[in-house]
Amino acid sequence: MSALRDLVEHKRREIADRRRARPISALRDAPRPPARDFAAALRRPGLSFIAEIKRRSPSRGAIRETLDPAEIAIEYETAGAAALSVLTESSQFGGRDADLTVARAAVGLPVLRKDFTIDAYQIHEAAVIGADAVLLIARILSDGDLIDLLTLAAELRLASLVEVHDEYELDRALRFDAAIIGINNRDLDSLRVDLDTCLRLRPRVPAGVVTVAESGLHTRDDVLRIESAGFDAVLVGEALLTSPRPGQRLRELAGTLS
Repeated sequence: MSALRDLVEHKRREIADRRRARPISALRDAPRPPARDFAAALRRPGLSFIAEIKRRSPSRGAIRETLDPAEIAIEYETAGAAALSVLTESSQFGGRDADLTVARAAVGLPVLRKDFTIDAYQIHEAAVIGADAVLLIARILSDGDLIDLLTLAAELRLASLVEVHDEYELDRALRFDAAIIGINNRDLDSLRVDLDTCLRLRPRVPAGVVTVAESGLHTRDDVLRIESAGFDAVLVGEALLTSPRPGQRLRELAGTLS
């Protein structure tokens, strides 16, 4: 777990630096764009695709370092994506806040800010840069922090995608009334991926909770397995961005390529 712990500690230092540069009071007073309904986009008929924009990852290394966020976002929207996920974490993923702002301005889709969110400052920050949803990773949050961040996000009209990887984390998310649960097939400690993780946990999620399968989806058969298990959405990034034509790849996974 040392890599994950190191990343979270780096994030704490980064937040402290950001607070000094821009106090939280300035974020509270800053204008923000009208929110788009992230949860509704995932509830539409059929399996919804959250298409991801990221430059690199710890497991893969460089993926698409010089991407144009607006260009990729438009390609995803044209291909039928229901929502975007944009990595803003910089140290391991090469992300930046501007990637989210630029991508969102180019399309009409709701956007998830994918980062290691551990502090209220980041929730206010997400609202200001244009996010419609935030990622809350159960593994790195105490019960108190998870409740507080869920509450604050709701107050700011941001959806929360609560990410879990095992039964214990799922039970915690459900206990705190998470409305959107992402089941990550990747173990954040070892970085190993097992598609059976989400298939094992899905039956434990009650009706009415939006479910998202994350990581390890590379083929149309993978997607069909997830769809048949009753998921509302999938979050796909690497399989799209390693293709020279991400939009076409999205259509292939969705089964809409004519």
